[in-house]
Amino acid sequence: MTESIRPSGEYDGTYGAQHGPGNTYPSPYPSPYQETSSPQEATSPVNPEWPPPPARPPAPAAADAHAAPAAAPARRSARRGPVALLAAVAIVAAAVGGGTAYGIQELTGSDTTASSSTSTNVVPSSQKGTVAGVAEAVSPSIVEISAASNTGSSTGSGVIITEDGEIITNNHVVSGASSVKVTTSDGTQYTAQVVGTDSSKDLALIKLDDASGLTAATLGDSDGVQVGDEVVAIGSPEGLTGTVTSGIVSALDRDVTVSTEGDQQQQQRQRGGGWPFEFGGQEFNGDTGSSTTTYKAIQTDASLNPGNSGGALIDMNGNIIGINSAMYSSAQSSASAGSVGLGFAIPINTVKADLPELRAGADG
Repeated sequence: MTESIRPSGEYDGTYGAQHGPGNTYPSPYPSPYQETSSPQEATSPVNPEWPPPPARPPAPAAADAHAAPAAAPARRSARRGPVALLAAVAIVAAAVGGGTAYGIQELTGSDTTASSSTSTNVVPSSQKGTVAGVAEAVSPSIVEISAASNTGSSTGSGVIITEDGEIITNNHVVSGASSVKVTTSDGTQYTAQVVGTDSSKDLALIKLDDASGLTAATLGDSDGVQVGDEVVAIGSPEGLTGTVTSGIVSALDRDVTVSTEGDQQQQQRQRGGGWPFEFGGQEFNGDTGSSTTTYKAIQTDASLNPGNSGGALIDMNGNIIGINSAMYSSAQSSASAGSVGLGFAIPINTVKADLPELRAGADG
């Protein structure tokens, strides 16, 4: 117990009146210790004859006040043990449960590609975001289509959507054809039958004979496409199977008008070159005829040339976001047409909405 010098003239009864249970000693002078609780009270001298002080801790001395903060870190350090253990348990729980990818990404900062019902990454992680990666992943799902009729023949492209050989292409690629031949990326040739057509959307569905084990493309979500997104186009321009070009989405919801007349399509195939269409009030690649239809298209500056029709417009995750259908050319003759960086694709969501009717044998 600490001691200090007691001022002279103070009466012993003062301390006893305050601290001694059951003892009262009157004092003629007021005591400075009756109304306040201060460090002086804790440092008063002790007389062995006085009653013991009450069972309460004395006010901390100045030295104790400095010692308290030093003890606080020790208490905090003791608490950190269980917290660290709980954090470790949380990490294990995230890895064991359904949140594995998210938990690891958040805790390690790794770049984990997100997948959803509308956008799946089919490109190998080591090649994610590269044209080469997209081409390697998607090229096996793109085919060359050769359609023949009594007025001529034409070459276009198509996208495999089922392992047993369902293929989406443009209506103008196969309309009026008496026979359809398909060549896959590995050079295998098949005979195909036209299942359904929809001239109002310039879409057609064909089916390979006796096919199985093919690589089906992943259909994305064209509603999520934004202007400026990088894209890849794969097709067979001028019969050059598996040609890959790249660019960006230049615009959305462009009004593209095409012919719905079968004889007009056959005449165009006989002349060769690109498919005639209207855009911005002008006709390109020839006369669209008197019967036409207009659809909303994705505009891209990826190079599209005659033969790309029916091929794929692909995002950088390898998802099909459009079916290439028309290209702008400044050439006077469609036979000498070439890409000038203005191509158009039918949004894949339009294709998905039309698939049930095409599979049911629509003929329009």
